[in-house]
Amino acid sequence: MATTSTEATGLRSAFYQELKQLHMSPLWESLSVLVPHAPNGPCVPALWKWSDVLPFIKRAGELITAEEAVRRVLILENPALPGQSSVTQSLYAGLQLILPGEVAPAHRHVQSALRFIVHGSGAYTAVDGERTTMSPGDFIITPSWTWHDHGNPGIEGEAEPVVWLDGLDIPIVRFFDAGFEEKATAKSQAVSRPEGNALARYGHNLLPVDYEPTSRTSPIFSYPYERSREVLDRLYRDGELDDWHGVKLRYVNPATGGWPMPTMATFIQYLPRGFASKPFRTTDGAVYSVVEGSGRAIVDGIAFEFGPRDHFVVPSWQTFTLQADEDTVLFSFSDRPVQAALGILREEKIAV
Repeated sequence: MATTSTEATGLRSAFYQELKQLHMSPLWESLSVLVPHAPNGPCVPALWKWSDVLPFIKRAGELITAEEAVRRVLILENPALPGQSSVTQSLYAGLQLILPGEVAPAHRHVQSALRFIVHGSGAYTAVDGERTTMSPGDFIITPSWTWHDHGNPGIEGEAEPVVWLDGLDIPIVRFFDAGFEEKATAKSQAVSRPEGNALARYGHNLLPVDYEPTSRTSPIFSYPYERSREVLDRLYRDGELDDWHGVKLRYVNPATGGWPMPTMATFIQYLPRGFASKPFRTTDGAVYSVVEGSGRAIVDGIAFEFGPRDHFVVPSWQTFTLQADEDTVLFSFSDRPVQAALGILREEKIAV
């Protein structure tokens, strides 16, 4: 006697329930989700306006000290990933504040970190015995498992608070269950090299004669904005304007020519006044920090108006365009090195 569709459904349901007891499940029920026709992750585009977040950054400074918090940071959470401390499924982003007279105590961790200075000058980051003074637009690296601390030596009432964008590969490290952290015994590490030593050694198309890379992270840990801005201007004057990206450059490890960090790529780009990019999409979703100018990012038809110190995220494989109402500079970071290493990176320049 033939089995009816209702009976078949009941038999399957019973079969699935029995499988659960063995901690198993049928692939055919989830195959289209696990292996989709195209990327369809949960992340959504989002914008954090500086004018909206600044009051909360100030309140955080009133409520908790940098030493108490270890790192006084307000996390930029993707609206589709509440409670996960993630701006995309692979990246973490947050805005960190340090007030005059404060020190964020030294520690180290497996996670790689970047700092992009958003507001204020005069604070420092120290990495493995060398300090670098922070200025807006500077890109600073904290390599994996390196001692680092931050400080603002200015006097309250005379110096200004400093805020920077933190970018870390926390979700990637969490995925592999490979995270470790260690606190230093001293609040601040001893300075063993003069400021600017790493830039002098490795940042002028020259390397010490006996230098051999011992890390996949750049030996330069501070990339000053002044130098990056000068290059953008020069290339624009030379006519190197891409229809999709304007003038877009990637930061590099001078010892290898590769990415500055093994898990995160960083970029700086210039969009002249009136520039409107052609549509573009890529599997490496990116976080953007607006350094100068104003305009809009249109992500899958949704327009996000941005200005200086605003931040926004463009998720994986979502088509977007950038428009500049005035000369604009954008910093961004993504998980591109990981995708490139795995051979899964895909991007598309859409001709219109």
